[in-house]
Amino acid sequence: MKAILFTTTLFLLLRSMVVLADVTSVEATIDKNPVMLDEAIRLTVVANGGADRESFDSSILLKDFVVGRTSVSSQTSIVNFDTKKTTTWTTTLFPRKEGTFTIPAISIEGKQSAPMSVNVIPVQQSENVARDYFVTTSIDLKEAYLNQQLFYTIKLHLATNIERGSLQSPTMQNAEIKQLGDDKQYTDIVNGRRYQIIERQFAIVPQASGEFTIRGPVFTAEVAAANTNQRFGLFNRTQQVNRVGPDITVNIKPIPAGIDYPWLPTELARVDEEWPQGDAFVVGEPITRVVTLTALGVVEEQLPEIPEFYPPHFKLYPDQSSTTTVEKDSTLIAQRKSSLAVIPTQAGSFVLPEVTIPWFNTLTEQTEYATIPARTVTVQPATAATSPTQPGFDNQAASSATSVPTNQAGQTESGGELNSEPQSGLANSGEAQAPHYLTWLFAGLWVLTVIAWVVTYVIQRKRKPNYTATTANTVLVANSGDETAAFKSLMASVKASNTAAIAPALQTWLKCLYPHHKGFINPSDHRATSEIQSHLNALQQTRFSQSKSNWKPESMQSAIKKARDTWLKNKKSGKNTLTNLYPST
Repeated sequence: MKAILFTTTLFLLLRSMVVLADVTSVEATIDKNPVMLDEAIRLTVVANGGADRESFDSSILLKDFVVGRTSVSSQTSIVNFDTKKTTTWTTTLFPRKEGTFTIPAISIEGKQSAPMSVNVIPVQQSENVARDYFVTTSIDLKEAYLNQQLFYTIKLHLATNIERGSLQSPTMQNAEIKQLGDDKQYTDIVNGRRYQIIERQFAIVPQASGEFTIRGPVFTAEVAAANTNQRFGLFNRTQQVNRVGPDITVNIKPIPAGIDYPWLPTELARVDEEWPQGDAFVVGEPITRVVTLTALGVVEEQLPEIPEFYPPHFKLYPDQSSTTTVEKDSTLIAQRKSSLAVIPTQAGSFVLPEVTIPWFNTLTEQTEYATIPARTVTVQPATAATSPTQPGFDNQAASSATSVPTNQAGQTESGGELNSEPQSGLANSGEAQAPHYLTWLFAGLWVLTVIAWVVTYVIQRKRKPNYTATTANTVLVANSGDETAAFKSLMASVKASNTAAIAPALQTWLKCLYPHHKGFINPSDHRATSEIQSHLNALQQTRFSQSKSNWKPESMQSAIKKARDTWLKNKKSGKNTLTNLYPST
């Protein structure tokens, strides 16, 4: 008998659960109506019957509301073999603007709730009593250029204490948003009422042009309930408070027409260098040059590469550039630092070209230039201990030659005595007059070099604001990474004998061929392009040296085309073209 009763009970339970597997009805309610623009509506949807917890779709509400987090709960009760099951979804809605809006029918597994009308009123139409909590937003510019920093401020006003709370960050499409510094806390009187104010500041850097809306931050907190007499044990009842800051619409202007250089919008940009004291150096001894580009109101990803152009007879050993972005006085400061070891391989007087980086002044809306002036350096011949004995002399040989170890007896490790008399003996010989002639010769060459530098500097300063179309194409190609376009731009520069544009165009093309190569690329760093190096050296000699060179545009074009054919062949065959272990100029 008991077994029959148990079986019957189990059957009825299973039958009731099967019957309630389908949703019978759906009800939707809101906690307030009307609602102020910066307040939140709590929407509750209840489905009677067995409903899938994932069946609630909030996307139909996005047209007129910002939808917050949704929570779901299920409840099942059995009374006298009568089973009731309900599933409840609770979500928070923030109105996008003032007006009368309709919450559409919510559909849950074929059953729908009744649509509801919601009246959203301005904040000014609130009660006469001052509000306990609200959020304000402001921005320094409502119209700016692409990549220009916008200064955004949030102020959270609290008239009473809160149990706990959170303040979200603003959001904007196609923008990089970064908080500036720590929160500021102070008190102020607003509309005759004292508030504790929490101020938070952000830097917003737009990444696209057009009209965008900065969505206000959402503030959510738990506060003590109005009826403080109701208690649960030792804890007061709390209620949730939601506020949202006003949206702000901004207009982001595109890059102005005629800008043919890497886009850098800022209020201030400058370039500095760290250079050894003096301008006299020795063949084979390295010179370390550090160039730093600094810009305000941008992030490090926006900083362009620092141009590195040197005359022939200099070996270049670049270090990897380092970038950083810091925040100071509510402003982003970005820096790019480039370190380069320069080793002269020939004595003489040389002119290091000026370093010029164009930037766009957002205050004056004009192009300006951060510049390191050209520098003349004098390279002295190497001493007997460091002078090259073979054409293949390099800085490593010089280093080993100048560090011959000696013992306490004044002898070399091979046993030969070191003789200190040749220098004094040379001063007393008839050959002592030779250095005087060399001095006059070098002085004359130096005067000619200074005159040539002044003429070149004046011409470059006159031409500087007028970037050629070839330079513009090089900049665009550098940004796109298109090898074919870079090759065409380079060949066009060589064909036109545009000596100022060939080196940047060549560097852009080499970076397309070898994108994983860090820093400055010499053609001799890779086997496929090594034959271009001699033509580049001749070109640089033509530009910066007083002596004549045998540079010919046709020969350089032929070398570049041959190098490209070799590179394409290696790429097609899958051959791994590694960088030379000891790159040389």
